[in-house]
Amino acid sequence: MPDDGFFREQRERFGPVSIICADGGARHACRMGVVPDLVIGDLDSLDGELQGSLVRQGSRIMRYPRDKDETDTQLALEMAFMMTPDEILVFGAIGARLDHTLANLSLLHAAAERAIPVRLVDEWCEVFAVKGKAAIEGEPGQTVSLFPLGSDVTGVTLEGFEYPLTDAVMTMSRPYGISNRLTSGLSRIMVESGILLVIRYIRAGRFPGESDR
Repeated sequence: MPDDGFFREQRERFGPVSIICADGGARHACRMGVVPDLVIGDLDSLDGELQGSLVRQGSRIMRYPRDKDETDTQLALEMAFMMTPDEILVFGAIGARLDHTLANLSLLHAAAERAIPVRLVDEWCEVFAVKGKAAIEGEPGQTVSLFPLGSDVTGVTLEGFEYPLTDAVMTMSRPYGISNRLTSGLSRIMVESGILLVIRYIRAGRFPGESDR
C-alpha cells in the first residue's frame, strides 16, 4: 500500500467516494481510520475479530470460497463495475509479488473493454489502459511508457510527447514505447485497434528504488 498521507490526499481530492476493500486491504483501511463500504474476497487475510468490528461499523462483507477462479482484486473490481462509476482507482495493486502485479495489470484489459476509466495508483506512478483514445493531464518531463496489452496495437498516435508517433504499430516483441516523456501539460494517445498499457511516473526524473542523493 502507498503511504497513508498519499492515500488520504487522493481520497480528499476526489471527494465522496465508495470504498471497496479486497480482503486484507481492509486492514490498511482500518489502520487509516477508514471504514470501507464493502469488503470482498475469501477473507483469508482478515481475522474474525476485525471482520466483526467492520460489520458493527456498517461495512458489508461478501465472502467467497478460497478455491475460486477469480482473484480477490478481480471480485472487487467487478463489484465496482456494477456501481457504474465515473472512475475507479485501485491502491495497493503494484507490489513485490510480480505474479499478483501481472494479474492486476491484466484486469485493466477488462476495464478498457467496458470503457470505464480504471487506474492502478501508488505514490510513484499510475497505470491504465487505452482503447481508442485518452488524454494525459501531467507535467512536462514526466516519464511515460507504453506497451501493447494482450495483442499487437495498431494506429498508435502520440501528441505532446518527446518522441511522438503517427499511425505506428506496437508489438510485444519490440518494446520501443518505454521511457518516453511528456512535453505538454495535456498529451494525447490515440489507438485504432488493440489496447495500450500506459505507465506514467508522477515524479519527473525520479523512480522507485533510486537514492535521493
